[in-house]
Amino acid sequence: MSIVLASASPRRKELLEMLGVTDLKVIPATGEEVAPEGVGPEELVMALSAAKAAEVAKRCDRGDVVIAADTIVWHHGKVYGKPHSRQEAIEMLESLSGDTHQVFTGVTVMYNGHLDIQSEMSRVSFRQLNRQEIERYVDTGEPMDKAGAYGAQGKGSLFVRGIYGDFFNVMGLPLCRLGDGDHCGGGGADHQSQQRSPGRSDQPFPQCLRRAALSGAEGGQLRSQLV
Repeated sequence: MSIVLASASPRRKELLEMLGVTDLKVIPATGEEVAPEGVGPEELVMALSAAKAAEVAKRCDRGDVVIAADTIVWHHGKVYGKPHSRQEAIEMLESLSGDTHQVFTGVTVMYNGHLDIQSEMSRVSFRQLNRQEIERYVDTGEPMDKAGAYGAQGKGSLFVRGIYGDFFNVMGLPLCRLGDGDHCGGGGADHQSQQRSPGRSDQPFPQCLRRAALSGAEGGQLRSQLV
């Protein structure tokens, strides 16, 4: 059994490694993201993360644990994903300047016949930015692979006046939600669907992850609790 991260994000990989999951197998989803029409940000990120998990699961063994996530910035009713150009990154940051926006992440975990789909929301407030510092920041290249065109854990931290909610959600993987399921509050809506397979562990993944991390376990010990 392998623990598979269905994402090319180095930040998500680092966060899982921080919890002691050190032998991750990274298999990014490659399919085109198709956003369902007429849904809100919570439903959107849950649907996209579920689609990524389902795609990658087809390339994995049935016993593998597949973790997928999708993060967006939501501002005045508009979705801000990763910028496609320098100009788009500048426009995103100009829009976020001096205002508060929301960051939504959907997380899907598939394992042992179980399906867990959840979301988390955090609010982020920016100070007022000027055009020159926005352009200098964009020219560092940091914003180009990040939803909303900034990284709160990097140089973009210079813009962030405050974060209300899960900081790791803003980085792209809400660890409290992942490790404690719907017991962790934070403003995100939850949707959980589980299917059980005979002869498999009935321990929910969040409990196994939490137990392994807090006991100093490495990835192999986490796997032993899931099989």
